[in-house]
Amino acid sequence: MDTVLQVHEVSKNYGAKKALRGVSFQLAAGKITGLLGSNGSGKSTLLKIIAGLTYPSSGEVTVQGTRIGPASKALISYMPDRPLTEPWMNIGDALTYYADFYADFDREKAERMLDFMKLKTKDRVKHLSKGMNERLQLTLVLSRRASVYLLDEPIGGVDPVARTAILNALVEFYEEDSTLLVSTHLVTDIERIFDDVMFIKDGELIMHGEVEEIRLQQGKSIDELFREVYAEC
Repeated sequence: MDTVLQVHEVSKNYGAKKALRGVSFQLAAGKITGLLGSNGSGKSTLLKIIAGLTYPSSGEVTVQGTRIGPASKALISYMPDRPLTEPWMNIGDALTYYADFYADFDREKAERMLDFMKLKTKDRVKHLSKGMNERLQLTLVLSRRASVYLLDEPIGGVDPVARTAILNALVEFYEEDSTLLVSTHLVTDIERIFDDVMFIKDGELIMHGEVEEIRLQQGKSIDELFREVYAEC
């Protein structure tokens, strides 16, 4: 399969602190990849670099052969760990805001996702529970026609019912000609949707492979391996 996202020797320093250390990998279309690590391991920094929100200290990132910069923003849809909407909006306002901001926003798909998520356009953002707000953010991000989707902790802090709804929506609605990179430290619920996983620790990529291959090689689930790798974090 063709490479969609390529990260080559990416490092990021904040003064004396090394947030990322020579991270390299490539992702192909049609894959959901888990970016796994404890808090502070470098996951969010890496996603922000890929999204073009911060620059690496060294190294290079390309999407569909395009270097990260103004031209790559149309290829990437990013869900940060904080809401993209304003409290005064209702859900219909949020869809209109995205449609105005992004030429590739698919309103029809967004409305199908809202129905799947049991959300209504008249619901006010400020009245949504955390789980419902996460469902809305996911709807907005996945309704763009992008090559790379980046989700930063999409199930963090939500209840089990909301987690199930979010994971089911990911499987149902992501585009198979794109690649989906999901960062998380909550592996138990989410490992079932991953094709590949990457383990990042202290800013270094320490493992990257197919889920089934890793399970066979290690003789344990991804969650069990995660707990072992990050036992001291």
